[in-house]
This record gives sequence, structure tokens and C-alpha cells, in this order.
Amino acid sequence: MATIARPVTGALRLQGKVAVITGGASGIGEETAKTFVAHGAKVIIADIQDAAGEKLARELGGPDTARYIHCDVSQEEHVAAAVDLSVSAYGGLHVMFNNAGVSGPGGPVDEILMADFDRAYGVLLKGAFLGVKHAARVMKPEQSGSIITTSSVVAQVAGGPLPYTTFKAALLGLTRAAALELRDFNIRVNTISPGAIWTPIMNILPKNVLDELQTTSFFPAMKTSVSHKIAGPDCIANAALFLASDESSYVSGEDLAVDGSHLLLAGTSLTSGLKSSMIGNKSGSK
Repeated sequence: MATIARPVTGALRLQGKVAVITGGASGIGEETAKTFVAHGAKVIIADIQDAAGEKLARELGGPDTARYIHCDVSQEEHVAAAVDLSVSAYGGLHVMFNNAGVSGPGGPVDEILMADFDRAYGVLLKGAFLGVKHAARVMKPEQSGSIITTSSVVAQVAGGPLPYTTFKAALLGLTRAAALELRDFNIRVNTISPGAIWTPIMNILPKNVLDELQTTSFFPAMKTSVSHKIAGPDCIANAALFLASDESSYVSGEDLAVDGSHLLLAGTSLTSGLKSSMIGNKSGSK
């Protein structure tokens, strides 16, 4: 009988570490915040979803463990404030997780409005750059840190709307360049590229596309123990836990695909289904 891999247990893997998680109030960010706290970290939840962010911070133990800050990652002063809060509240910053995202505009390239393109750029690429910039600002004097950014498998196979795919691909370049520059300061920089993950963004997909994704064969044994057949945000949270921890101390400049091996089958239902579902979709968030 097939067995399901379980999260590593035992010693707390982030004991004494402080993390800022953008887009931390829901989806992948929320799950990562829970996972980081469970492993001993203190977290700053940076998001624009105030009610959800405040609620999550309370659930994670309140100010002694988790704090929420309103943060539009397209605004430099917001990102700087989130990083500064980690220092003032918890004494430093060890992990920066640039996770905030939107689906951005869909449709034919010649019909995309520049205002929509610019808004997607502000969150998906500019926001990540600002996270790297301000994390480096406080990590360099400490000669230590891990910066993680959420990219996507569409960066490799062009399976999403054009602006989304463009910015997610650009994140790989940003990561490699930053990893090379910051290596002398012992700061590691990596990306995680999820495949189809069950987050609130799935709510925008038509039922027929969801049905198709449900039949995609990830790991069949997993399907017997979950309420849906698409991988959950815990898969990404566990990947972030590895990259945030000292266990990945020799990993930098890398892109970790978490997609059940579907990147090896470019053009299958995973990417083509997502792309077709987003054509005509003008905006959305994770």
C-alpha cells in the first residue's frame, strides 16, 4: 500500500527566527505563517486584507508571536514598514517570504490595458523587488538571512496570462542576480514555483476547468486523504519551511518547483487548463 509522506517532526526548525510574509493573510501565506509559528518563528503578516490578517495574528498567539501590518507591496514605504516592524517588534529579520500575488489581466495581448498591466507589475515584480531590497537592508549587517519569493511553473512553460507569466519569469532572474550579489553576506535567495494549488484564486475558475484539474493525476495516494484533488497550500508552506531553515544553508539562486512533476509534461491539462480559464479574466488575487 502506498504511504503518504508526512512533515518532518522533532526539533523546531525555525526556533529563534523572525519572518515577514507578504500576502500572509490567506492561501499560501496563511498556511506558511501557521507552519513557521509551529516551528518556533515569530512572524509579521503583511497584507491588504486587514480583517483576515488581524484574525490570523490573534489565532497564532498575538503580539508575542505574530503581528499584522497593512502592506500594499507595490508601495515601497509599506514594504519598508513591514521589515522595520520585524526589527522593532522581534529584534531582527531572518526570513523574507515575498508571496503576495494577483492573477492580473487576461485576454489577448493587444487588448490588455496598460493600467491593468502596471497594477500586476506593481504586485508581482516590483513588490518582490522591494521585498528583496528591504530584506537585504537589514540582513546585510547581520551577515545572514533567507529570502524566498513565490514564482510559478508558468515561468517555465508559459501557461498563464501574458503579464502574469512575464512577471513570474522575471522573478527567476531577480532571484539569481540577488543570490549572486548577496552571497558574500551569507544571504540566500530562492524561489518556489507552485503548480496548481488550492487557494482562494481557484474561486475565479469556471467549474469545467476545476473539474479538469481535479482529474489531473498528481500523486494518486494523496487523493484518498484530502477533500479536493488539487495540492493544498501546505505543500508550498513545507517547501518554504525548508528554504527558511538552516537545513538549506547551501541552497541559493534556485527555483524549487512544487507541482507533482507536471512541469515535466508542459502543455498538459495543468498549464493549458489554467491558461484557458484565465483568458478574459481581468484581475484576481491569491
